[in-house]
Amino acid sequence: MRSRKALLQKSVLYVILDKAVLGRIPLENTAVKLRDSGADIVQLRDKLSDKRAVFEEAKRLRGIYAGTKTLFIINDHVDIALALNCDGVHLGQYDLSLEAARRLLGREKIIGISCSTLPQAREAQENGADYIGIGPVFPTSTKSDAKMIGLGLIKQCKKKSRIPFFAIGGIDTQSLSAVLTAGAGRVCVCGAILKARNISHTVGQFKQIMNIGADKIAAA
Repeated sequence: MRSRKALLQKSVLYVILDKAVLGRIPLENTAVKLRDSGADIVQLRDKLSDKRAVFEEAKRLRGIYAGTKTLFIINDHVDIALALNCDGVHLGQYDLSLEAARRLLGREKIIGISCSTLPQAREAQENGADYIGIGPVFPTSTKSDAKMIGLGLIKQCKKKSRIPFFAIGGIDTQSLSAVLTAGAGRVCVCGAILKARNISHTVGQFKQIMNIGADKIAAA
């Protein structure tokens, strides 16, 4: 049986499938490329469409990822994640509370929380989050209003976090090594992959760099 929590523990590359970033490119085409090239987690983020449209998008993507090694997460919409039996949901600081989401989704579903401070990360961990997203580490065009936090919080989370954490925000193959060196063993990427000329190749590059970084950390 496919274990969501076991797959999460093994996940290192998390990709946000953002409708605004893709523009007119069909979500399904990119979703298949991400699955086949080795993305560990894919999150549907659509802040442009009405909820019915998001539901239909999620339904199609759920079919693409069902039974595979790629976890499928919905941004914001706990009810859609529940209705479609998705692998989980990702929540921001001002979305439905973690406690309420857990009551609705149960223990088997994955719940992730966006954090930009150590107190937020601690609270998410104490309240039972399965993972946290730390960022934005660098300036990012997908969330231009978000304040950059730099690499410092990664170093703190490396010491304090007992659950998986993903560094997010403006990370590309050029900056990835600095993120890994700071202590992040997992990253979440959007624009650097979705805007790439060859998405599958870029996913492969990320995974290769991360595997080399993990080997160096293990040998240190």
